[in-house]
Amino acid sequence: MTLQNRLQQDMQAAIRERDELRRDTLRMVVAAAYNAQKQSGRELTDDEVITVLTREVKTRKESVEAFTVGGRAEAAAKEQAEIGIISAYLPEQIGADELARLVATAVDESGATSVKDMGKVMAVLMPRVKGRADGKQVSALVTQELARRDLAGHGH
Repeated sequence: MTLQNRLQQDMQAAIRERDELRRDTLRMVVAAAYNAQKQSGRELTDDEVITVLTREVKTRKESVEAFTVGGRAEAAAKEQAEIGIISAYLPEQIGADELARLVATAVDESGATSVKDMGKVMAVLMPRVKGRADGKQVSALVTQELARRDLAGHGH
């Protein structure tokens, strides 16, 4: 069963169970996937659906921050609950240690020597972490690792 079918089925189940939050969240996600599919003019692969889901989670994380800063705890909590629902369909997120190891490996493999080589490293790394780690977090770690190596290299 494709991920898109699973989302559809789970949305139908949420409608039957009168689980409004789940129903509404899945309805929004299914609509986002449908729009992406219409744009591409073909069925989406599971990887493409994961990209859509990741984007939906990212949007909600930004909303949580905005609502929290604005003192709207209830709205933030709702967005946080939606993140929980959507995240269940994403591959398991990579832990910090594992991510650091993947970053170091990608830097080695890409032959990057300075922060200017960021693109090379990201090209190697992103396919490996797609849908399993936050892009901003990944690029921050790559920048740190390149800067650390740059300093270590010039320190001799």
